[in-house]
Amino acid sequence: MIGHSHCFICQSVVPFNRTGVEGQFHLNGMHQSGDIVLGGLFSVNFLTTASDLSFTSEPQLPTCYGFDIISFRQAQTMAFAIDEINRNPNLLPNLTLGYSLYDNCIHLAIGFSAALSLVNGQRKEISLEGTCEGNPPVLGIVGDSSSTRTIAISTVLGLYRVPLVSYFATCSCLSDRKRFPSFFRTIPSDSFQVRAMIQILKHFGWTWAGLLISDDDYGVHAARSFQSDLGPIAGGCLAYTEILPWTNDRSELKRIVNVMRKSTARVVIVFAHESHMLNLMEEVVRQNLTSLQWMASEAWISAALLQTPDLMPYLSGTLGIAIRQGELSGFRTFLLQIRPDKQHNSSHGDNMVNQFWEQMFQCRFAPTPAGWIENGGALCTGQEVLEDEVAEEFLDVSDLRPEYNVYKAVYALAHALDDMLQCEPGRGPFSGDTCAQLQGLEPWQLAYYLENVNFTTSFGDQVSFDEYGDALPIYDIMNWRWLPDGSTEIRNVGEVKRSPSGGEEITLNEDRIFWNFGSKQPPQSVCSESCPPGTRVARKKGEPECCFDCVLCSEGKANNKTDSTVCINCPEDFWSSPQRDHCVPKKTEFLSYHEPLGICLTTTSVLGTFVCLVVFSIFICHRNTPIVRANNSELSYLILLSLKLCFLCSLLFIGRPRLWTCQLRHAAFGISFVLCVSCILVKTIVVLAVFRASKPGSEASMKWFGALQQRGTVLALTFVQAAICTTWLVSASPKPHKNTQYHSEKIVYECVIGSTVGFAVLIGYIGLLAILSFLLAFLARKLPDSFNEAKFITFSMLIFCAVWVAFVPAYISSPGKYADAVEVFAILASSFGLLVALFGPKCYIIIFRPERNTKKAIMGRKAGS
Repeated sequence: MIGHSHCFICQSVVPFNRTGVEGQFHLNGMHQSGDIVLGGLFSVNFLTTASDLSFTSEPQLPTCYGFDIISFRQAQTMAFAIDEINRNPNLLPNLTLGYSLYDNCIHLAIGFSAALSLVNGQRKEISLEGTCEGNPPVLGIVGDSSSTRTIAISTVLGLYRVPLVSYFATCSCLSDRKRFPSFFRTIPSDSFQVRAMIQILKHFGWTWAGLLISDDDYGVHAARSFQSDLGPIAGGCLAYTEILPWTNDRSELKRIVNVMRKSTARVVIVFAHESHMLNLMEEVVRQNLTSLQWMASEAWISAALLQTPDLMPYLSGTLGIAIRQGELSGFRTFLLQIRPDKQHNSSHGDNMVNQFWEQMFQCRFAPTPAGWIENGGALCTGQEVLEDEVAEEFLDVSDLRPEYNVYKAVYALAHALDDMLQCEPGRGPFSGDTCAQLQGLEPWQLAYYLENVNFTTSFGDQVSFDEYGDALPIYDIMNWRWLPDGSTEIRNVGEVKRSPSGGEEITLNEDRIFWNFGSKQPPQSVCSESCPPGTRVARKKGEPECCFDCVLCSEGKANNKTDSTVCINCPEDFWSSPQRDHCVPKKTEFLSYHEPLGICLTTTSVLGTFVCLVVFSIFICHRNTPIVRANNSELSYLILLSLKLCFLCSLLFIGRPRLWTCQLRHAAFGISFVLCVSCILVKTIVVLAVFRASKPGSEASMKWFGALQQRGTVLALTFVQAAICTTWLVSASPKPHKNTQYHSEKIVYECVIGSTVGFAVLIGYIGLLAILSFLLAFLARKLPDSFNEAKFITFSMLIFCAVWVAFVPAYISSPGKYADAVEVFAILASSFGLLVALFGPKCYIIIFRPERNTKKAIMGRKAGS
């Protein structure tokens, strides 16, 4: 933990007189001699008197009071660890460790003085006999418990590479090896503590929390870490950050509690000390603010003064981070063996045990303070018996946390010493491959080995230091539970430790967690509910990142993740599902044989082909009748064949487009229709030639348009269309195409014509022949004959031209498969128009009016004239 920052002047702490002889230090301590001595700094007293800094007299060190039994137990843990090491034949054999432990009184000046006394020797008194008296300097120090004091001490000790192993200084700034090259610690830094708490938030999905901090380095560094790490690690953010006052400032505390009440965050993280929490909870109780989930830092998770019947209705269910608990076998027996030293009193430095004894038994060692005996005070004999009734709190070793860190710190120094003394000459790590010598050990040599120490405690925890001097971090997760009998139980419900990958690994037993809510379930603490798959996060302007709206993904985009900020475009052949949570294959659209429109057109095409076959059969059966013979039966057969091909080519427009169907459909359509129209054109010319030849003097006209010329004309006209189609297919062939422009959610399979010019020339050529046929037939419509075919050709060409004139705008404006349907409809309509107009009247006469199917009937009008 981090204490107050103080400015101090070394001369006020280590006074010198004019003769140059060192001033006398009166530091409260505890000592044991040994071959190698380790130092220790502990906060045994927590109150001090103010020093007189008038600059008119020699300043005196403050007087310490307010004995803290738990801190004294931590100091005894170091003594216990050294005693255990001295009895261990496998660790530092033939070597005895000693210790010099000092009380820093939670005061920077005293703590700094104690540290300098440890590394320099407290005092040097030279007697006439030439013997020296005093404690030897130390090679390493365990402490301090405060980050602020540790920063000051380590800054100086680091200049000489004196190892300082802290058991309670958590400031992340101490990981700076440039500033603190010889600093180590067995407690995780605040940066890991923050990340450990963030892992708890992440585990329960708490993305919206309030943060209360103390007004010191401990709280400020935590706030910075929360603000920088909460979002990237857990996707969360802080609803508010408030600084708790050191004093019981009623108005400020009321304002803070009002902020907590108005906030929608149900989780409150408190990174402060128990004194801050005590003042805050008084106001929380006063305003009866309930339904909050408290999260505690290690500074107050074990605070007994908060576990009262008045506060537990509000604090029950608290989750927090606690220093790793350990078990120290034989520690309680060691504590029971503590005995005071009657030879040391308040005028000497070895009076820490005596102060403990006086505190436990409410007595005083001689010489007693003035008036103590007279006022009924007891005199300490040193024979008093430590027992549970007297020292229950002191002897309770069921929850050793800071003590376990002290234990690991001492063993780390011991293992470093052991590794150093096992060095083989000529294979050492120092200059010239030398090893450290027992009689001339230097602190920097010990610091080198401390960096590489690696051992496992009797409790099973591995201890080593990383490149920043931090031990492998691990925290226990604690939960407060208020029992029906009014007592409080603090349960261990899990742990957070560094994973092999370098992140944080959390283990939680949720069945053991007590929730102080009616539902007995974890609360929900979010600014905005999670965005489900199919939606994306839309940040609200001016609000924290945790406050957002959920917007449905646009069409064609999908998202299968929760709380995603983007929706992904579906692949080209896919489309978003109605829920927008995945992409589905797009529906395909083309003129299919299986849909009603396709079935209707296919049926019509087959019907037309069948009618052509029927008409052809009728003409074959009646090929010798006058009406068949009079109408140029050969051309009639060609027309029926071409019409049948026209009906059949419409089937190429139905079904999923393939390369061969796209290439064949327009070619077959164009050639079939040109064959048909060219036959009609030739037939029209024949009609005109026949009647022209019937006039006197014009008999020779038919010689120039006989059967051979008719066939050649039809073939030539059809060859032109074939050439057009061939050129088109070679230069810019039609091909299948997946069109996604008409409908975003559909793939329209169609044939692109390749060349608009080629398609226009093909249609234009058919139109040219049709118009020419229409004009010639129109001219021949009134020629004398009882059966003048010209008027039927005129009517058929009128239908044909009307259909294809209407086709062009309809085709251009029809999307997708409907363009094919329009073209098929035009083919079928024009084909039926030609079939009915040209062959309907003839079939009617052949079947229903056979009396008119005679030469006389056909020539009747001419004879009459």
